[in-house]
Amino acid sequence: QVQLEESGGGLVQAGGSLRLSCAASGRTFSSDTIGWFRQAPGKEREFVASIRWHIINYADSVKGRFTIYSDNVKNTLYLQMNSLKPEDTAIYYCAVRPVGQDQWGVWGQGTQVTVSS
Repeated sequence: QVQLEESGGGLVQAGGSLRLSCAASGRTFSSDTIGWFRQAPGKEREFVASIRWHIINYADSVKGRFTIYSDNVKNTLYLQMNSLKPEDTAIYYCAVRPVGQDQWGVWGQGTQVTVSS
């Protein structure tokens, strides 16, 4: 049973930085697509970034500010968030789309990021 646990959220002022972590147990990331999503109050969950091997994708809203990377030895996914804006406020979730599957089948419980203006 794969489990994901996010950490690193918190309260930060606009322009600040945070690094989110997502530790996985029960499965290695090596061939899967792993990513970050977020959900702001009153809005639907949206894609933020994903990575599989050298293939990285970002939402337009975070390009140039956020960096996704993984440590396959630690089986941990990271999201470095710089130049944070109030509109980045949301619960951030990590997720895994196992190799060969179309759906993001495994989700963490999320970590709250709040950016004050």
